[in-house]
Amino acid sequence: MQHNFDLLVIGDVNPDIVLGPLDTPPAFGQREQLVDTGLLTLGGSGAIMACGAARLGLKVAFAGCVGDDEAGRFVRTALTARGVDTDALRVDPVLPTPLTVVVTRGDGDRAILTSPGTLSAGGPDDVPEALLTNSRHVHAASYFLLPRIADALPELLAKARASGATTSLDTNDDPSGVWAPEGIEATLAVTDFLLPNAREALALAHATASADTASVSAGTDPLDEAAAALAARGPHVVVKNGAEGALMHDGRTLLRIPGTPARPLDTVGAGDSFDAGFVAAFLRGLPLPEALEFAAACGTLSTRAHGGTPAQPTWDEARTAVARNGKNS
Repeated sequence: MQHNFDLLVIGDVNPDIVLGPLDTPPAFGQREQLVDTGLLTLGGSGAIMACGAARLGLKVAFAGCVGDDEAGRFVRTALTARGVDTDALRVDPVLPTPLTVVVTRGDGDRAILTSPGTLSAGGPDDVPEALLTNSRHVHAASYFLLPRIADALPELLAKARASGATTSLDTNDDPSGVWAPEGIEATLAVTDFLLPNAREALALAHATASADTASVSAGTDPLDEAAAALAARGPHVVVKNGAEGALMHDGRTLLRIPGTPARPLDTVGAGDSFDAGFVAAFLRGLPLPEALEFAAACGTLSTRAHGGTPAQPTWDEARTAVARNGKNS
């Protein structure tokens, strides 16, 4: 089947204000604290993933919603400049574009504050059927920030699959801490690749736990067990685990790869660049173990600069990094 796009990303986009590192708690009482770095850049898990995939050579379209404001115009320009098609980026006439402030720490951790704006307004009507049926792969991001999209994902992803596409999901964090087990169950059934980080994988596995999965891989590492339990729901489970590396479970076997030594300047968006690398490698036909290594390289290389998109690698840069890692292993 012929497709007009390699990848359709359904998700969130917003400006990120990245500040840090701050190694003491934020001080209220109108105190002013100084940090080394401040950056206004493109943010949103979906947007960073889309840009990473375009940087790797994929033809990418983005579906989402922004406000009729300077922030919305900023992110549209940033996406377009990075080669992402924004024809399906709808402008809401009332609600503002989301805005996120990321406060980083020297140990790589970060606090994220988001004003949701149009996130609650985005819905299935913002995803043109022509894009669903004319893309080789459909990726959904930030499941818990986009409630109307989340409710429609089972139908949207099923429609994409019926047109020959493969699908992936990166839920990201659930600010409510509930992890929506009923909605997730239906979505996982039509998801080819689930791409959580380690903490998210553990939370999702706990939320979807039932009698038939509670004993899977009993007595093993909790993350291995979580990956196995989630894979039993249908998707290949690809878990990002920071400096510890990554792992993949296909429902039968577990594969682990070690982390890549690095001195990151900023880990914001590294997981989304990992997602982009995995999908790009899969669509290029790399075997899944090689796609996992390629994805890890993309995530690591993205930390060379502040912000989620400035240091995202090209295909050749990532392949070179994989080859170098192999020689050093």
